[in-house]
Parts: sequence; structure tokens; C-alpha cells
Amino acid sequence: MNNNPQLNRDGELQHLLTTEGLPISILLKILDTAESFVGVTERDIKKVPLLRGKSIFNLFFEPSTRTRTTFEIAAKRLSADVVNLDVAASSQSKGETMLDTVNNLSAMHADMFIVRHSQSGAAHLIARHVKPGIHVINAGDGRHAHPTQALLDMFTIRRYKKDFHSLRVAIIGDILHSRVARSQIHALTTLGVPEVRVITPKTLLSNKVERLGVQVYHDMAQGLKDVDVLLMLRLQNERMLGARLPSAEEYFKYYGLTQEKLALASQDAIVLHPGPMNRGVEIDSAVADGKQSVILSQVTFGIAVRMAVMTILMGN
Repeated sequence: MNNNPQLNRDGELQHLLTTEGLPISILLKILDTAESFVGVTERDIKKVPLLRGKSIFNLFFEPSTRTRTTFEIAAKRLSADVVNLDVAASSQSKGETMLDTVNNLSAMHADMFIVRHSQSGAAHLIARHVKPGIHVINAGDGRHAHPTQALLDMFTIRRYKKDFHSLRVAIIGDILHSRVARSQIHALTTLGVPEVRVITPKTLLSNKVERLGVQVYHDMAQGLKDVDVLLMLRLQNERMLGARLPSAEEYFKYYGLTQEKLALASQDAIVLHPGPMNRGVEIDSAVADGKQSVILSQVTFGIAVRMAVMTILMGN
């Protein structure tokens, strides 16, 4: 009997809620399927008819222009009908519950919900309550998970490094608040990366992260030594002024990625960032725009990865 709510009885993906607990076969299927969609984005006519007639609802209970836009582009390239709902400004403010909203949209014959919510577990709750045949993708929930971001990061790493089994990967920045970091760690370890490091100030370290099998560093010089992949995390500016950090300038001095600090890593190391970037806080512009940065490639590949997830969920 399968206990993973993301998989059906046959072990096939029915929802994408987290990278935690997903078998390597599913992760590789998503990455391999995405390869076939990269070419679609380079055509003059960037459409395939795989999801023609399907209705996909972008259900965003918290704002996110970048993630919502890439999901919308991905769905439209698959020829689906897409409805964007800024729920925070509509039914929720009138007292309608999240499940009421989902039930009403299900009655309009929704085939898929892309859900972003400030509360951890929101996408799981919706997935438990939708009718069979309706699929849910978690586009970020609280501090919990952001699986498609992690998957597009894995796709980008594989594109540039070919193989996961000989890599040292460092995740750098605000581990405490990051749903992206959790999803990255689960994906990296499942895909066979032998050494995953996190580099972070002690005040921004989750006490649960060491249980995930990572090595923790608080010093950039030590943590970056011989690293092949640097996964930078966004540090929200409003958190800089709280009790956890003295100032943005202080953070940049010790944990901001400069060319000098990047030189401590492997010579052919690549730099990723989920965006939006705080230049001069977690990353210097010379690095963000430099030859080792693959940040814009992440954005491009993100569309192909989200196309892959949607088609797999819909049974194509």
C-alpha cells in the first residue's frame, strides 16, 4: 500500500507537493521529460497541444509575480486554458475559506490547481480534499516546500554538470525561513549528491536541517572550499532589520557572494539563485552577471520543468 499522498496506487505522480519522499525514478522522469520541452521554448511557435481543453487555475493566496508567470507560460505552451486568481484580494477577504474557494472552482471543471500560500501544508490540505482526477501543484507553502523551484535547480545543475554523483553542493544564506532550501536538500540527496553543505549565520540556521544529512558551515571560506555548485538563497530585506542580523551591509560582508569568495570554490563552479535577487546583499552584481552565473538559464529551464510536471500529472 502506498502511503505517499503525491502518488496513486500504481506509484504514479498525481500531485506535486514536496520533493521529500519522492522516489528517484519520479525525479528523473520529470528531469528527462523537461529535456524534451526545452526545444519547444526555442521554436518560433512555442506551443504543443498536450493539454488542449484542460483548465488550470493559478490559485495564489500570496503574491508572486515570477512563479505565477512561469506557471502561466508553461500551461499556455501546453495549450491549456489558464485562469489566474489573486485570491488574497477577492473571495478570501469576503470570508470564504480556502476549501470553499477550491470547491467552487472544482464545480467549474478545474483539472489542476497551482497553489501558493503563506501557510505550510496548504497545498497538502487542498490535495486531500479535491476530487479524483484533479491535480495539485505546490507553488510554495510557508516555510515548508517549493518543489518546482528545487526541480528546476536540479535540471540546471544536471545541464551544466551532467552527473550528480561526484558533486559538492553548497546552499548559502537564510536556511531558517527557506522553503526552497528544504526542497533542494531532499532533491539533492535523493539524486545521489554525496556532499551537501549549508553555509549560514547561526541565527539563520534551522535546528532541523542537520537531520537532513547536510554539513553545516558558518564560515564562507571553509564552506566554499572545492564546491562545484553554489545555490544562493534570497534574503528578504525586511528580515535584515530584525534581531537575527545586524544589517544588510554586515550580512554582505560575511555571507554575500563576491568574486573573491567565489574564487574559493572549484574553478568551474556554477552559481544559481531562485530570485528575485537582492544585489549587494546576498550576491554581488559582478557574480550575478558573471560567466559562472547560470541564473538566467534557471528561468528558461523553469518553464520546461513546469511543463514536464503538468504533463506527467495529467497522464501524458
